[in-house]
Amino acid sequence: MIIIGEKLNGSIPKVGAAIAARDEETIVRLAKQQTEAGADYLDVCASVEESKEVETLEWMLKLVQDASDLPICLDSPSPDTIVSAIPFVKKPGLINSVSMEGNKIEKIFPVIANTSWKCVALCSDEKGIPATAEERLHVFDRIIAAADEYNISHDRLFIDPLVEMLCTSEDGIATVVDTIKGIRERNQKVHIIGAISNISFNLPARALINQTFATLAIAAGMDAGVLDPMNRGMRGAIYAAEACMGLDDYCMEYIGAFREGRIGPQKKA
Repeated sequence: MIIIGEKLNGSIPKVGAAIAARDEETIVRLAKQQTEAGADYLDVCASVEESKEVETLEWMLKLVQDASDLPICLDSPSPDTIVSAIPFVKKPGLINSVSMEGNKIEKIFPVIANTSWKCVALCSDEKGIPATAEERLHVFDRIIAAADEYNISHDRLFIDPLVEMLCTSEDGIATVVDTIKGIRERNQKVHIIGAISNISFNLPARALINQTFATLAIAAGMDAGVLDPMNRGMRGAIYAAEACMGLDDYCMEYIGAFREGRIGPQKKA
């Protein structure tokens, strides 16, 4: 699974406080910790009012990129902010995100069309989050058509089937699992990504829900996740799920992670 480290997000209270205080030490520490834990990308999200967002992202991105060589997942709900912040990123990474809502695709796809930037695309539209898997798959088809229009190869797309809170869902995770399966049946080239921790909002012992959902999502076809790479239990669940799914030849990745101490019981100092 492609892991996008989620900890550099201003919506997390401690990170938001660090951003407000321009606490460089906290930002650098989180960048280094997630890198050492095995993240593939570092999500950087300011979560401040839009008038301050570009300047805040510039500050964060300099600190993060000085601390880590990992590619950046540039995260903002504003397409204008994303376009303005792209020049602050040293090498192409991952845009987070576009959807069929408003003009997000029209603003971002032309900017990244002739680059190696990749892009998260949500299966939502002007009506919001579709209630059924069928409706989400219809949005997916529209996203693919837009990508084709701008000559963006499908392997540069990370499709988000929209992971919602389990405790408020009428059908558990059936909708998101059916959406993942439907996307994978339609297209073998796109990546499928999810914000894993969304599933457990407002529930106790969230880690248990997150880890269980991650295994189900991997089994359905998800191959990327926005999550906490420092959570040993989550990392272990991912390695184990991929081994059981036959995605890890001879369990070599699982064995290697165990030998390196990245999964399994915490080694005593």
